[in-house]
Amino acid sequence: MHGFELRHWFDEHAAGALAVEDSAIYQSLYRMEQRDLVSAEWGVTTEGRRARYYSITAGGRAHLRAEATQWTRYAEMVSALLNLAPQRR
Repeated sequence: MHGFELRHWFDEHAAGALAVEDSAIYQSLYRMEQRDLVSAEWGVTTEGRRARYYSITAGGRAHLRAEATQWTRYAEMVSALLNLAPQRR
């Protein structure tokens, strides 16, 4: 996908619960490309505009799996803490 497609993908799949600025998407893509987590090539959109298309690399997939595992553990811990009954002194 190109950056604009990614923005629409976020909007569609997060149902508006995750607001991501266009500039943040492009900055993140640039940083991920520098770290070889994604690769990029120029192409043409269906509207005939030039755009940079991004694909996740094998290293990017491995990094994503590791980060997703860590994030899941973190979210589970925060959820567990929020569900604890407060103790009275």
